Amino acid sequence: MLSLRLPAGGHFLPLSRLSQEDRILGRIGCLEVRLASKKKHIRKAQRLRYEVFFEEGNATPDLVLKLARRDMDAFDAICDHLLVVDTSRRFGRKIVGTYRLLRRDVADQNFGFYSESEFDLDPFLNRHPTKRLLELGRSCVLKPYRDKRTVELLWLGIWKYVLQNQIDVMFGCASFEGTDPERLALPLSYLSHFASAPPEWHVRALENRYVRMDRLKADEIEHKRAILALPPLIKGYLRAGARFGEGAVIDRSFNTTDVIVVLPVASIAPRYTTHFGRDIEQTKTTILTG
Repeated sequence: MLSLRLPAGGHFLPLSRLSQEDRILGRIGCLEVRLASKKKHIRKAQRLRYEVFFEEGNATPDLVLKLARRDMDAFDAICDHLLVVDTSRRFGRKIVGTYRLLRRDVADQNFGFYSESEFDLDPFLNRHPTKRLLELGRSCVLKPYRDKRTVELLWLGIWKYVLQNQIDVMFGCASFEGTDPERLALPLSYLSHFASAPPEWHVRALENRYVRMDRLKADEIEHKRAILALPPLIKGYLRAGARFGEGAVIDRSFNTTDVIVVLPVASIAPRYTTHFGRDIEQTKTTILTG
């Protein structure tokens, strides 16, 4: 199910009915952020994910993924795909960044959220039956484009999507490289002691996959070292106001240790909403309001 947009009248429209310009969420220089509107765009995002996760990273593809040279699963068909595109290339535009977005209404009509394979979402969902939830995942950027500009465009696209779809809460898995929690004791313990989600937003790893995060005592943690040990994506979530669930999960197929991130829109740090809202001139970004 390709994506939805909330126009002024308050009704959702399928992407197939939007103009080409309406699908563009923002630009910085030759880069633009947009929602995928065709299957070929999703296939290109899958190829980018394969390059980053399997060829550059240490994820292990199964035979199907290896033959296709694409990172793909059943969720791709029901998610929206946020893309950063380099429009400067002479022979066709190149997708250089992507995020996968899954709204609660779509998950409820299909087979749930991706995170449910690692974390027990039922108590969280039951506490908030009417909240509009958005699951974020499969974030990656091509290596030459891993700079502030590309990351800023991805966040701009997410923010526009959140506003258009009246999202209340964002959440999803975020990853540390490696599968040895002892090597990750410092950053995991920091998140557990100093960035844990309050009871209202608490999420716990599935019992059969649960890995303790509080491997060090709070008074053993050097805050500066712990923050430096956080991956850039997790650090970015934290700075935006996100909090983290209880327990990590080892994902051996991707060679990662995963944590669950919860970010209520109302908790987003004001400097971010200002940056992507009223003071957009300062970002040197053109927002197309449609």
